[in-house]
Amino acid sequence: MEVGTFVSWLRDAASTMHDNASYLTGLDSAIGDADHGANMDRGFQAVVALLEESSFESVDELMKKAGMTLVSKVGGASGPLYGTFFLRFGTALAGVSPITAEAVGEAFRAGVGGILQRGKAELGDKTMYDAWAPALDAYDAAVADGSDLAGALTAAAEAAAKGRDATVPLVARKGRASYLGERSAGHQDPGATSTTLLLESAARTLA
Repeated sequence: MEVGTFVSWLRDAASTMHDNASYLTGLDSAIGDADHGANMDRGFQAVVALLEESSFESVDELMKKAGMTLVSKVGGASGPLYGTFFLRFGTALAGVSPITAEAVGEAFRAGVGGILQRGKAELGDKTMYDAWAPALDAYDAAVADGSDLAGALTAAAEAAAKGRDATVPLVARKGRASYLGERSAGHQDPGATSTTLLLESAARTLA
């Protein structure tokens, strides 16, 4: 896997966030600050601008710069969380060659570890981690069963979607939605939704 493959992922993710900005903001308007879609769109468009004006020699350099861009350009909690994800993702791939399905899995785990360190979320808190956790498990299980990168990413994206859907009945215990208490139940978590979109993008472009 070359740097260009990961550039394609970031470009596709940016297009996906743009196309779903209103959808994500609609979800966030019910239980958050009604800005998740706009924030994600703005952040990933800034990443696209970075790609237009810079070239990158390695995947870790690319992902670290993308992560720093998201931290600086995305408001609310999602900027630091997604930014940290890409920073840790890139760090995990520093000096790795070839980049195998196992290495990508380790990078995903490192990225999500950064999210957990910042957000302190647990499974069932009605956050993006409710999509990430099953996605990581499905990815690792697919690789252990001999799946290639395409199969592992597809499995991860499908598991993330199920985790996203499972946030609907949950009562939020973290973030802005937790202020609503029981009223947060019945709504799909925006962060789990954008996580699923990011993984679906990876399944389209990284394999």
